[in-house]
Order: sequence, then C-alpha cells, then structure tokens
Amino acid sequence: MTQRGGKRPGAGRKAGAPNKATAARQEAVKASGLTPLDYMLSIMRDETKATEDRFEAAKAAAPYVHPKLASVDHRSSDGSMSPKPAAFDLATMSDDEIEAYRTLAAAAERNRKGD
Repeated sequence: MTQRGGKRPGAGRKAGAPNKATAARQEAVKASGLTPLDYMLSIMRDETKATEDRFEAAKAAAPYVHPKLASVDHRSSDGSMSPKPAAFDLATMSDDEIEAYRTLAAAAERNRKGD
C-alpha cells in the first residue's frame, strides 16, 4: 500500500523517460532509416536546393540540435533596471584620465539637459 499523498520512494517511471508508446514510436522512426531531423538536415546541407528551402530546413532543425538560451535578468543587485553609476577616485587617476572624465561628464550633462 502506498503512503497517503505520496509515492513509494523509487517507484514509477524516472523523470524524462519516455512512456511505452513514445518509446515504441521512436524505435519505429529509427528503424525506418530516416528520421525527420535527418531529412531536415539533408535538405539544409544540399547545395543544389534553393537558399530559401535550405534556410527553412535549418530553422526547423535548430531546436532539435541547439538548446534555447535562458532568459537573462538585467536587474542590478538592488533590483532596479538601471546600473549604479561608477565611482571614480580622482586621486589615483592620471591628468589625461581626469580630462577624459570631465569631457564625458560635460557631454552627459548636455544630453541630460537636451542641448
């Protein structure tokens, strides 16, 4: 008898494992000699095909070959969407660096005011 509200530890199909019907279908496709992915890749690699056809085959095959990229959270550590301003220690900067900083700061101020 199983425990109330849960399964026996280790019971059942492992996560991500195909069920019997899915496994049988996958085996039948493999046994046929040419999978849909193989077909799409053959079109993509066939230089005698039109570029548009090759491109469409590449787009269709890509999700099966390359993982999708994860989304990236662009929030800073304080939760805001804007980066914190950089801190500059003028005592450690050269005269050329200070002048470049002043030029950039003046340009930023003009942009802020709309000049």
